Amino acid sequence: MEITFNQLARLVSFISKIENETYPETPSFIHSEITGKVLDILLPKYHINQNARILDIGCGQGPALNIFRDKGYLSAIGITLNDEDVRICREKGHDVRKMDQSLLEFPEGSFDFVWARHVIEHSIFPYFTLTEFARVLSPGGTLYLEVPAPETSCHHESNPNHYSVLGRGAWTSLLGRCGFVVQDEATYSFTTGMGPDEYWGFICSKSAASG
Repeated sequence: MEITFNQLARLVSFISKIENETYPETPSFIHSEITGKVLDILLPKYHINQNARILDIGCGQGPALNIFRDKGYLSAIGITLNDEDVRICREKGHDVRKMDQSLLEFPEGSFDFVWARHVIEHSIFPYFTLTEFARVLSPGGTLYLEVPAPETSCHHESNPNHYSVLGRGAWTSLLGRCGFVVQDEATYSFTTGMGPDEYWGFICSKSAASG
């Protein structure tokens, strides 16, 4: 299928509109708590050594980047689309680039560990986005993907900045199509001011065959 200039221009215009809908990600208690607990377990269990090349996709204002640095990981890069988040992260001394998660500006196999927590629900085409995650991850590398569950009391699917709040089966299917093998899954259940809520975590390895 050939894409015309006008079709491509419409897509670029739409992506620019989405960028303007981003907002600063001030760390919240629940997100910071889950981030800390997951990394405490995941990094040693999956043998992410301190020389690992790490990409934090949708880094917000740096809660995971802070932990990586505190644990001695010195090769962590963050990306985000929000200018305020970029500024705050850089003031903290982090290497953070303004970049779209679906249009990663890194060569193939650039990273050993990709951390993508609560970011892919902001993608307008998550299948393509996951292929980008796979492209920049080295064969045998590790992906941590975490998403909000649909149809909870918080109704994440109604968030105007959420475009892809899918069911668990849809996520595992998309991960498999992109060359990921789901090694483990986690469910985080808690109560908010709106009622019960739930997040899902997927710990994946990139198949060597897909590299």
